[in-house]
Amino acid sequence: MRNDYLDFEEPIAALEKKIQDLQSSKESDKNNLSEEISKLNNSIIKLTEQIYNNLDIWQCVQVARHPQRPHLLDFVEKICSNFDELHGDRHYGDDRALLGGLATIGDHRLVLIGHEKGRTTEDKINRNFGMSQPEGYRKAARLMKLAERFSLPVVTLVDTPGAYPGIDSEERGQSEAIANNLGLMSSLKTPILVNIIGEGGSGGALAIAVGDHVTMMEYATYSVASPEACASIVWRDVEKASEAAEAMQMNAESILKLNLIDEVIDEPLGGAHRNPDQAALLLKKSIIKNLENLKSQSISALLDTRYKRLMSYGNK
Repeated sequence: MRNDYLDFEEPIAALEKKIQDLQSSKESDKNNLSEEISKLNNSIIKLTEQIYNNLDIWQCVQVARHPQRPHLLDFVEKICSNFDELHGDRHYGDDRALLGGLATIGDHRLVLIGHEKGRTTEDKINRNFGMSQPEGYRKAARLMKLAERFSLPVVTLVDTPGAYPGIDSEERGQSEAIANNLGLMSSLKTPILVNIIGEGGSGGALAIAVGDHVTMMEYATYSVASPEACASIVWRDVEKASEAAEAMQMNAESILKLNLIDEVIDEPLGGAHRNPDQAALLLKKSIIKNLENLKSQSISALLDTRYKRLMSYGNK
């Protein structure tokens, strides 16, 4: 039995445990056993649909943070026929929380940039849990300029709790690096496709999220701060994180209603962590479709639409 069920998934876990018990039993009537397992599988599907169709925003946050949710490198392996990682910001070093390089998705050659949280404990530490430092954003800026120079579209995959807030990051110009990226992306003369695949936290996400078309996966989140940070600021109580999540309306459906994104990408039943292959296929189809649309437009038209888009934020 898997040990990665979320609290609200316990009813699903109980049914799956029954199936495992039946499969390991010595019962001789295999026909009855098969029929019972089939009924339980149907019950699991119906129960999962019921639960996931009624998630509150805090539960969406938990799904976006699920330890088995596909990360950047998982998607790279499944949707890219080629990926050549490029390193370093040419100023300080190479940030391992924010990766980028030349990639091929379908028939499209592009520059791919995204956050990587890591999977094992050692890898998570090496990648700073997906929280980039200034050199990561400067590396991203360098790759974006490279994309512009060679007329390649930029595709970003956003998945970060936020930019790293340590003293060393501030000393090296964290806020300046993020602000520079916002300005660069607003006027970059090449198509930019943004995809929020997990957590879209604060300026750490926004620094690679200014684009011509912005998508969110169904159970991803996007917010000005993490729920815990918001709760600490507003109520001085991190235990109110669930209330903060509801107040910020940080789930995909709410963000779409605010016109801050353009599209919600469906996820497999029960979330991307339950079927990473299908999740990758859905993401790949969306990327190819949107790239074809963006590349059919002139650069001047893209820039004009991008400007109007940015100026429209906050208007009702």
